[in-house]
Amino acid sequence: MGTPKPPISALGLDVGSKRIGVAGCDRTGLIASGIITIERKYLQEDIEKIRQLVNEREVNVLVVGLPYSMDGSLGSQARQIQKFAVKLSKALKLPVEYVDERLTSYQAEQMLIAQNRSPSRNKGLIDRLAACLILQQWLDVRRKHLTRQ
Repeated sequence: MGTPKPPISALGLDVGSKRIGVAGCDRTGLIASGIITIERKYLQEDIEKIRQLVNEREVNVLVVGLPYSMDGSLGSQARQIQKFAVKLSKALKLPVEYVDERLTSYQAEQMLIAQNRSPSRNKGLIDRLAACLILQQWLDVRRKHLTRQ
């Protein structure tokens, strides 16, 4: 048996201009699940809503999806998300890790369509699902890295 993995409490964030999808994980770091969708108002209020979740869930890392361009570069939307993530990181005194989230919103929409639900009527749910996919991707990579050590 290997050394026990340290407990992890991460928040996955799908940051958009209108909403932020939020996902969390269990302490084992195996499974991500959607928590809430924050309707964005202004920066301080967005940070405070996330701070409440961080405190409730004893979060120790923020995982933010970055929408890389298909050529792998960072476009203006990705740079705006990075600016927000840096402000959030400083305000909450937590590290931020980024995940390539190019196709997560599309995947989330496809999941809804498979359930015969309308993506246009469930935008908040799509944001939550996308946050879940972002966090799950990060957890899977982390788990593979930890098992190799």
